[in-house]
Amino acid sequence: MKEENNTGALQFLLLGLSNDPKLQPFLFGLFLSMYLVVVLGNLLIILVVSSDSHLHTPMYFFLSNLSFVDICFTSTTVPKMLMNILAHNKVITYTECLTQVYIFMIWGGMDNFLLTVMAYDHFVAICHPLKYMIIMTPQLCVLLVLISWIIIFCFSLLHILLLIQLTFSTGNEIPHFFCELSLLIKVATFDTIFNINIILLYVSSILFIVCPITGILFSYSQIISSIVRMSSFSSKYKAFSTCVSHLCGVSLFYGTALVVYLSSAATHSSHESSVTSVMYTVVTPMLNPFIYSLRNQDVKGAIGRFIIKAASGP
Repeated sequence: MKEENNTGALQFLLLGLSNDPKLQPFLFGLFLSMYLVVVLGNLLIILVVSSDSHLHTPMYFFLSNLSFVDICFTSTTVPKMLMNILAHNKVITYTECLTQVYIFMIWGGMDNFLLTVMAYDHFVAICHPLKYMIIMTPQLCVLLVLISWIIIFCFSLLHILLLIQLTFSTGNEIPHFFCELSLLIKVATFDTIFNINIILLYVSSILFIVCPITGILFSYSQIISSIVRMSSFSSKYKAFSTCVSHLCGVSLFYGTALVVYLSSAATHSSHESSVTSVMYTVVTPMLNPFIYSLRNQDVKGAIGRFIIKAASGP
């Protein structure tokens, strides 16, 4: 008979992306490389924004926060997966699993909220350019980020408090490379119909996904309307180019996340979901530094000045 609710001995098995032993060295090298790019690329953005006075604006304040969140978001899942591959061990303890769920929800939620706040910043900059500095004060920027943190901490904590009330069997297999909330609820030994964990999961999905997407779509509908009304082609181009990087980041994050849930719903395969989850948990944070720097002359110039300053020494 399986052991239940003895949280001190309770463990889960993270099945990962593949059970093929021959693929493990390749997966380790691939994810280690991507993780290093995530950390170094986003860390460079943070250092450049903080060290260059030209980038001390609301737009780059939110960008540096996004870079910090991306580092933490990826660090929640990838290091544990790399350790499991090295140790040839798929075990994760009950405490580690719940901690991973909690931290993953926090950083994932902050990613959603920051992308929404950045859309609002673009909306104010393009639709109300003369009032931009009056509206987007440093106090408001900090307040928007702080409110996001408070909401996410509270909802994530509520999820964990409800999760610890559930009963689990030891040795449960989780067909993923990290502990995901929905999969953890699925392996619990209880009737999921009308369970409060499921209800809260839907409420969180609305708060952390539907509401941010709605806010982003509304902001860009107003931005597009303003761009269309501009008479000068150069003004239209400048306004559009301001939004391109953010649009690419939003499309990549939400597009890949949508593919995950649509593919898992269509195929009912948790393995398919775990593979496609790599896109928004690892690939998107890895590409964000390139997306926000390659098309941005201010960031490219600041990176150049930062490298020159670092190379020349104190």
